[in-house]
Amino acid sequence: MKAFTPEELSEFNGESGNAIYVAYKGKVYDVSESRRWRGGTHMKRHKAGNELSTEILAAPHDADVLERFPQVGVMKTDAAEEEVEVPVFLARLLEKVPMLRRHPHPMTVHFPIAFMCAATVFALLYLFTGLKAFDTTVFHCLGAGVLFALVAMGTGWYTWWLNYLAKPVRAVQIKKRLSVVLTVSAAMAFILRAAVPDILIDLRVLSIIYLLLVFSVFPLVTAIGWFGAALTFPVEKE
Repeated sequence: MKAFTPEELSEFNGESGNAIYVAYKGKVYDVSESRRWRGGTHMKRHKAGNELSTEILAAPHDADVLERFPQVGVMKTDAAEEEVEVPVFLARLLEKVPMLRRHPHPMTVHFPIAFMCAATVFALLYLFTGLKAFDTTVFHCLGAGVLFALVAMGTGWYTWWLNYLAKPVRAVQIKKRLSVVLTVSAAMAFILRAAVPDILIDLRVLSIIYLLLVFSVFPLVTAIGWFGAALTFPVEKE
């Protein structure tokens, strides 16, 4: 069988009439006949012409689905990826609760996004209208945002292990740092508002600090969402 280098494998990406090949644990399979790989992309996130040993660990199906397709080669020994092993604790968890393969992070992440963005919007509404109800809503949104941010960070950590085996993926590293900054900023704003309920009655230094913290959550959420989307739906480089 032909021995492929990563560069050679990448040519079989389903584009321009090329065949569609994927590799798993050193074996190269031709999945051109699979309707789920049309165009060289599977589920809008997995790209053909790549080694999928890590990615397939997070799939809702077993790796034996690849055995339905012809093996057309192997990865060269010096270029093959090291065999990937799931951490013991994670393997046991997935065995006991198989539904966790459909990891909860994509669902939980929507809650802090909604609450954090709402806090900024209602803060603006209060500044324009002066209605106390809007100020109170900001306080509630901040509290809920911090709570759900902790939940989202926990599920994100789990997904990081499940999808990437805790490897230092650039987008994940950025998301982790920004998530901490976001949570701390929102928590500080929440504490300030709890300690000084009339913090926006008179504009003062403390009020400006509070508003800066509240308004900072929107760009932070946007940046975190951007890098999260880049992981799920990679943007092709020209």
